[in-house]
Amino acid sequence: MIYVTKADGSKQPFDRNKIIRTCLRLQLNYNDAEKVAREIESKIYNGIPTKKILQMIFKIASNYRSSLKYQTDLRESIALLRPKPDFEKFVELIFKTLGYKTETNLLLNGACVEHEIDVIAKKDEEILLIEVKHHVNPHKYTGLDVFLEVNSTLEDLREGYKLGTHTYNFTKALVICNTKISEHGKKYAKCKKIEAIAWNYPEEFGLERIIEENKIYPITILKSLKIEEMYKFADAGIITLKQLLDNTKNIASKVKLSIKRVQQIQKEAQIILSC
Repeated sequence: MIYVTKADGSKQPFDRNKIIRTCLRLQLNYNDAEKVAREIESKIYNGIPTKKILQMIFKIASNYRSSLKYQTDLRESIALLRPKPDFEKFVELIFKTLGYKTETNLLLNGACVEHEIDVIAKKDEEILLIEVKHHVNPHKYTGLDVFLEVNSTLEDLREGYKLGTHTYNFTKALVICNTKISEHGKKYAKCKKIEAIAWNYPEEFGLERIIEENKIYPITILKSLKIEEMYKFADAGIITLKQLLDNTKNIASKVKLSIKRVQQIQKEAQIILSC
């Protein structure tokens, strides 16, 4: 049996079905996904790092979907965003795309103490208190402590609303993060009716599915983008590929890059978005 080495150093049996699922998520058809899986099976060795397998998937799959030549792994690209303000802004854009009106970086008084709120999202009668959690290590779990804190914040703010310390009658709290959630975190969230959007959770509405279905890709998914360029775009408020498709001269002026370079980046972004 062939074993693979995960990011945390642990070993697990090689599972070709994971390759097929990854290929399908990258929008390959099933036949092409099978071809990728077979080719990788012929090249793997005992102890191969999962990161190496992912690199192989992208390289081979790009023969069937050309846009993959220009993009990196979505999970890794989200981890490249800075927690503040990049990922918080990215989350805000997600909820705007989903039809919510948003407010960010507010200070609200609860019954006991003041709270810094990452995002508030409103739609119809729903008012969401959103806690944004970002991990630089995409394989780190978001744990129970985050949900304990969010629940305490929600309770204090609900009491504060009754006392008139603020005007937001929150209907629920939601944690959104770029990693998986620990089992203790899930259990507590379910018990306290705290919603969560995380990597592959919930299965039918996980972070990656929302991003891919709505094409809200972060700029960090571009393989050719240098770190310093990422920061220049983010500092100018440009977090997603769709935002890159604005007026070329305007963007070049904002980020202090040549028009030629911005045009090249825009071309690659357009290729990814058009697939």
